[in-house]
Amino acid sequence: MSTLTKPNHIGRKISRIRELRDMKQEALAQALGTNQQAISAMENSETIEEEKLVEVAKALGVTVEAIKNFSDEAAINYFNSFNDAVHNSHFGNNNNCTFNPLDKLMETVEENKKLYERLLKAEQDKIEYLEKLLKEK
Repeated sequence: MSTLTKPNHIGRKISRIRELRDMKQEALAQALGTNQQAISAMENSETIEEEKLVEVAKALGVTVEAIKNFSDEAAINYFNSFNDAVHNSHFGNNNNCTFNPLDKLMETVEENKKLYERLLKAEQDKIEYLEKLLKEK
């Protein structure tokens, strides 16, 4: 029976979310400390205990509500609306820096140069100190 005829089939919802997250049953089983056969049986179950559902949600990186309210249609609508928003807002093309990246790069170079000079000075001081100790002996 498909999710369309059984819209509250929790096991199938878990299966679809797992597939969308590109996770195999074995990976989910490992995260839950069980085996692949148990995951297969769970995904074929229409209902699941709330306690187990909380564990599954955590392993999948979603909320219990996301599992309970999941539908393929809602997922498709979400991705379509996200895709529309990306195209309509020119998302990703807003590279307006509030600073000059070249200036920041040069600041970093100057900071590195100062750090290097301090490190070099510290090493020279060590050498001078060791030479002084050797002369005293």
